Amino acid sequence: MQGDLRVRPAPTGVALPSLAGRRARYGVFFATYLYQGLIAGFSLTALANHLTARGVSATEVGVHFALAGLPWTLQPILWGPLVDRSGDLRMGRRRPFAVAALLGCHAAVALMLLLDAEQVGLLGIAFLVHSLFASLLDTACDRMIMDHVPAEELGRVSACTRAGFVVGTSLSAAILGWTLATYGLTVSLSVLLGAGLLASLPMLLVREAPADALLSLDRRGPEPRRVPFLRFLRRLGIALRRKRALQLLALCFGLDGALGLFELPFSVDLLQGRGWEPAALSQLQAGLALVSGTAGAFTIGLWSDRVGPVRPLRILLVASAATFVLAGVLIGAGLLGSAAPLILALTNALPGLLIVALMPALLQASRGRAGAATQFEVYMAAMNLGSVAGTASAGWLAPVMPLSAVAILVATVFLGAALLVGRGELLAPGG
Repeated sequence: MQGDLRVRPAPTGVALPSLAGRRARYGVFFATYLYQGLIAGFSLTALANHLTARGVSATEVGVHFALAGLPWTLQPILWGPLVDRSGDLRMGRRRPFAVAALLGCHAAVALMLLLDAEQVGLLGIAFLVHSLFASLLDTACDRMIMDHVPAEELGRVSACTRAGFVVGTSLSAAILGWTLATYGLTVSLSVLLGAGLLASLPMLLVREAPADALLSLDRRGPEPRRVPFLRFLRRLGIALRRKRALQLLALCFGLDGALGLFELPFSVDLLQGRGWEPAALSQLQAGLALVSGTAGAFTIGLWSDRVGPVRPLRILLVASAATFVLAGVLIGAGLLGSAAPLILALTNALPGLLIVALMPALLQASRGRAGAATQFEVYMAAMNLGSVAGTASAGWLAPVMPLSAVAILVATVFLGAALLVGRGELLAPGG
């Protein structure tokens, strides 16, 4: 088949949407993060609970999480410089990376159809390959948000990304948790692949700017002069050695690391110690995430756009600390069995909203710099590294620290973060 792949002017009334339109922005970013949520809900909730219920140890499940999360911790070096230093193709500066990443993601899921549930190590490697492409997709999306979303809409776009992620996670965890128990891995992966293809259509069909082509690998102009890679990294290093950047890195790492310490041993205790069904736990986790990540996320996003991120984030941190203290008291009083749904609600709803208030501040702190995508991805990687480190450490910590003490430790981290955020200059725009 021959012909020019570039898009010609569309007839009046049928112009393809672009990220210049507010509705298109919200829809594309919601759908793209919906795709990421579908994968996360399957791998980190439904499949993890399924493996745990089959007797796989917390340590081995933790290694599975860590392996799948590895590319996210290396994301700034893997993809940030590539996206930041990219040329300008006729289909946009960032969207070509998103399209290529989606194609790689779908191919990785298709290859998993060749595996079965007993091949835990190979499944971990397959999710590692998927994560390589998914982290590129995430980098490209974050850079498109910086390029195309006005500062006064960052809170709402953050809410869109969070809502998309939790809707995808919730649907995937609930539905695929059931299909895993009923039909097995192959059917579940087939459903996941089909749903992922549908969720990726908005990004595949949108244009980055109104004049961009839908599909073309031609350059818009001459190849730009790029900053040498080592010089680029030196500039990034200088920016990240500033006191404010180091504090933001510590904040991102600490919040997700603390949550990782609690979530895995709590799930293991319910499944292996209390006899919970994995599908039931996945569905309960999905329902809680869905409530907080939709209505709750948009409430926090609008609030952040109106008053700035500091006050919402600080209140969320204090409230989350209080919920973990209460969870620790309930567990310490021997009420884990009867109060498990309440403890799940306490430890999932509010902490899941922290990223909605934090993301606009991190975008503002990175925006306007030569390595904006890379710097922002460093902050995101710190969160992912914290989650991986916390989850991987949880299996080793569980035998020596009671779960109630872990809950109090998480509350202490949140209170410390609230004190740090209370210093207004940390999250002030333009740092």
